[in-house]
Amino acid sequence: MSVSLILLPLAIAAAAAHAGLTKGKDATVCEVQTRMRDEGLLAAALRDTRAAVTPDGDALVADWAGVRARFVRDERQVWSAHFTGDVDEPRAVDIVRAVDAAYGRQVQAAVLERLTHRAPAAGLRLESRSVTPDRAVRLVFAVERAG
Repeated sequence: MSVSLILLPLAIAAAAAHAGLTKGKDATVCEVQTRMRDEGLLAAALRDTRAAVTPDGDALVADWAGVRARFVRDERQVWSAHFTGDVDEPRAVDIVRAVDAAYGRQVQAAVLERLTHRAPAAGLRLESRSVTPDRAVRLVFAVERAG
């Protein structure tokens, strides 16, 4: 079976009318809202979902047990994922949702790293860091010197 998902950036998806499922002649095509942009973070997110990830030119190929997905970007930099193997629409959508959640965690980690790395140059000292049960991170900085 073959399923293709168009991974619409949230900004485009929010501006567009409600995206629904469409059936093509040869494959199922589904539009899914996502925040994925950065290829490196996408590769890390795929690995977080236990995929074996292989770069293939401008694409990323992810392999899970019985399922393969090829992630490619079009000229507008919108990702699409083409699934083959033991997969149907609901499973493909579930996989993309899991990858999107993992991508969000990768973005959060990258932002936290940048903040803590740049804080001293901005005259800030990290005093505490806490993580809530829903994985939100709270950082408390102290001002060490006036700007």
